[in-house]
Amino acid sequence: MGGLLLTLEGIEGSGKSTQAFQLQLQLEAQKVPVILTREPGGTPLAERIRDVVLGLGQEPVEARAELLLFLAARAQHVARTILPALTQGRVVVCDRFTDATLAYQGGGRTIPDEFLRSLNDWATSGIRPDRTYLIDVPVEVGFARARSRAREGRPDRMESEGIGFFEAVRARYLEIAAQEPERVLVLRGTDSIESISHQIVSDVSRLLSARAHNLQR
Repeated sequence: MGGLLLTLEGIEGSGKSTQAFQLQLQLEAQKVPVILTREPGGTPLAERIRDVVLGLGQEPVEARAELLLFLAARAQHVARTILPALTQGRVVVCDRFTDATLAYQGGGRTIPDEFLRSLNDWATSGIRPDRTYLIDVPVEVGFARARSRAREGRPDRMESEGIGFFEAVRARYLEIAAQEPERVLVLRGTDSIESISHQIVSDVSRLLSARAHNLQR
């Protein structure tokens, strides 16, 4: 399709959203056509689903319902935002994508991995990230950052989960990285924002150069 799909993953408080924004700014400065999007979200309908699935309502959300809501948002997001941008040859920077389902609903909710991968493939029409940047932090560090952020607003439903849940999520993320080292680049989230950004931008530059070379062949 000509475009690149770059995703950023990590537990709450990892700094992935900050890095996604920094990457967008760096690419725009280089005149690279780029869009920044997020999951759940990225389209008006998917943002409405985000409000439902992450909101703290009176009714608990059952794990299977949670999974299906996330997948519904993803299917809409891919069809309406991601695929059109990739077809146009743009770089898509996405704050969370399919690995979040494997980590949160797989690691955190213990839903079988093979089943989740099948549903991900169906919801995304089979597209996969060209590179995933896993911003890894110890859970206690992420919790401290999330608590600090929560002082500025109410934590969402996922942010309100306990330490054990996020330990399982982090462990699953690291398993994915070990299984797919050619795709997933693990970065220390305790490094400075500038250092992490430099590592990501350097890697993206290599990917863009490789893409340009392939298009010229």
